[in-house]
Amino acid sequence: MKFNIRGNKIKITEPIREYVEEKIGRLDKYFDNPDDMTANVVARISGHQQIIEVTIPAKKIILRGENAHEDLYAAIDLVSEKLESQIRKNKTRMHHKNNRVNTLDFNFDYDNGVEEDENKIVRRKEIELKPMSEEEAILQMNLLDHSFFVFEDAKTEKISVLYQRKDGNYGIIETK
Repeated sequence: MKFNIRGNKIKITEPIREYVEEKIGRLDKYFDNPDDMTANVVARISGHQQIIEVTIPAKKIILRGENAHEDLYAAIDLVSEKLESQIRKNKTRMHHKNNRVNTLDFNFDYDNGVEEDENKIVRRKEIELKPMSEEEAILQMNLLDHSFFVFEDAKTEKISVLYQRKDGNYGIIETK
């Protein structure tokens, strides 16, 4: 796996780079062609917390994990465990014959500028919607580690929002 490691308000030293490559590199075993993949890693500081964010765009899915800790190395350990857990948790869904995930090309705008006014939009994402089943949407939402996911329902051809409820189940909001 290739790595794109950058720091925001933190200098990425060679020991940090090596540790990230060692820990996140352990995920290679879960991919068919890990040499074709690039892990995007962002380390940043927020108050006393060291935050590590890892995004791995695969051919048909996007893995994402983020963790914060007072110690950067502990945060790296936690995010590595989180990503591995996501892969193991969703392994059955990913390999189910009738549930092949469609290729999704997300275009993320990584604007890290922080506005002081809480009521302003500080980040925008553009996504290309392609038809998928509800099960595929659940898989993609879990792999991104988000609490909601916008998708085009393959059966109804409507834009829907999948969300995780407080009881752990899922809900869907459909548009008219």
